[in-house]
Amino acid sequence: MIIPWQDLDPKTLTNLIEYFVLREGTDYGCQEKSLQEKVNDVKLQLVNGSAVIYWSELHETVDIKRLK
Repeated sequence: MIIPWQDLDPKTLTNLIEYFVLREGTDYGCQEKSLQEKVNDVKLQLVNGSAVIYWSELHETVDIKRLK
């Protein structure tokens, strides 16, 4: 189930994005980004519709997924 980011309290949204960014372990190339930069990047993807917040009822987990 897709959860609209607008339906979340701003603090909850930030916490969710931080959790996602910290567990991702993605390589950002030669220049490492700060946590705030990573959070801002993900939030921008949510706002522009290139990513969504996904709740799995089966696994009872939340994730942020990029749309292809």
